[in-house]
Formats: sequence, structure tokens, C-alpha cells
Amino acid sequence: MKLSILIPVYNEQKTILDLLELVGNIQLPKEIILVDDRSTDGTRELLRKNFANGNEEVKVFYHDTNLGKGAAIRTALAQASGDYVIVQDADLEYSPHDMVVMADAAKNSEAGAVYGSRFLKTWKTTSFSHYMVNKTLTVLTNILFGGSLTDMETCYKMVRTDIMRSLDIKAKRFEFEPEVTAKLLMRGVKIIEVPVSYRGRSYDEGKKIGWRDGVEAVITILRLKFRRY
Repeated sequence: MKLSILIPVYNEQKTILDLLELVGNIQLPKEIILVDDRSTDGTRELLRKNFANGNEEVKVFYHDTNLGKGAAIRTALAQASGDYVIVQDADLEYSPHDMVVMADAAKNSEAGAVYGSRFLKTWKTTSFSHYMVNKTLTVLTNILFGGSLTDMETCYKMVRTDIMRSLDIKAKRFEFEPEVTAKLLMRGVKIIEVPVSYRGRSYDEGKKIGWRDGVEAVITILRLKFRRY
């Protein structure tokens, strides 16, 4: 089983090389597809310096304009050749080593998708306010689409590549998460969850998602339920 690790990047100069080292050390057949979404903090130049001569395991693509996380993921997905894809944020909130457990779960089940849940064991991996927003979005998704998830908003969604491509994702920004989940559930794709570790960073540390993205997630969920997206 080959895994395509899709990494959208925007202004992550402080963490990107450390992240790529961690991801590169994972003991799985894999490819790493990184898309810089027009960073302005030196990330772009850092990537060009370190990957100018190419790397058979790491492919780097560059957006000419800032299009958003969802758009960067779609660019990376178009280049994927693995059996499964997973999104890895560039901010070190998630531990890449958890991908090994998720890959084992994918191989040993009939699930089309494996989610890494931050909340199967405890909610205290993030702030209470962020947990409550996530809980609200997850419950809403479960009610409207017949799911039983604990963490709809998790970044760690390991999905069979053919299934992910068939979803025809339209998201440009953070609404990627609810769109993927809703479409998987609407198609009856089996989703299983495994616990993963998580260390939420603060806005001072560069966290980008905000309350407007929560509102957009609700709008996306309702739009997918009651009209075509």
C-alpha cells in the first residue's frame, strides 16, 4: 500500500523543513506532494533552495496566487499516484507517526476512509472553545448525513485515492473538511476512526483557522444537504 501525503503550505517557514524530515522518516511506502500556496514569509524560497535539484520522494508545486488550503489540496491530489491519500498540515500540530497506525487500519479493514480522531480519548488536546466548535460541526454532520464520527474536522483523513478523486471536491479554503466528510457519508463510504495525538497551536504561533471558517463550514454542510454543491 503506497500512501500519497498531500501537504498544503502557506507561510510555514519555521516548521516546514522539520515537518518534511518527520514525514520522510515514516516507515511506509509513500510519496510526498507539497503545494506552496504563494507564501510570502520566505517558505517559497526555502523550498526552492532545498528542492531545486529534485527529490524522488518529494514533489513540490507552486501556486502563482494564494488560492486557499482546499485549492492547494486539489492541486496535490491531481498529482497523487498512491493507493491512499492523506492531508498533512505543515504546522506540526499532528504527529506524522500516527499515519502508520492509520495505514494498518486501512489495510486491515474494508473501510474506504480512516480518520485520525483527536477526541476518541480526550478533548483536552485543544482549547475548550475550539473543541466545542468542532463538536458542534461534527454533531451537525452526523445528524444530517447519518454519521457517527467524533472528529469530522480532523486534518488526518486517509482516503482511497480513487474515492477521493470521485468526490469532485470544490472547496477552496478550510471548508474542505466538511465537504469531504459529507460526500463520503452521502456515498455510503465506510469511515473508521483511530485515535491520534495532537498539539493545537495558538494564533501567536501562526494558527490560521478562525471563527469565519466555522461559519463557512456550517454553510457548506447545509448547502451539501439541501442543494447541489
